[in-house]
Amino acid sequence: MTMQTTLTPTPKNRRQAFLSDRQVAERYSVSRQTPWGWLKKGVDFPQPISLSRGCTRWRLADLEAWENAQHSTHK
Repeated sequence: MTMQTTLTPTPKNRRQAFLSDRQVAERYSVSRQTPWGWLKKGVDFPQPISLSRGCTRWRLADLEAWENAQHSTHK
């Protein structure tokens, strides 16, 4: 008899979520060009990563951390 184990989702084994520039724009109610502009202006905004040629995405976890930092500095 074999025993099966079930993994409980934790930050270590959950799948990483990535957002496109369109999704980032929707999240912050801005145009698609705005997040790219923030990066060029040196705004403390998370850097996107290149998943493959022509596929650049932002990690959701990085965006959430940035949001939390914004909220804590504006209190």
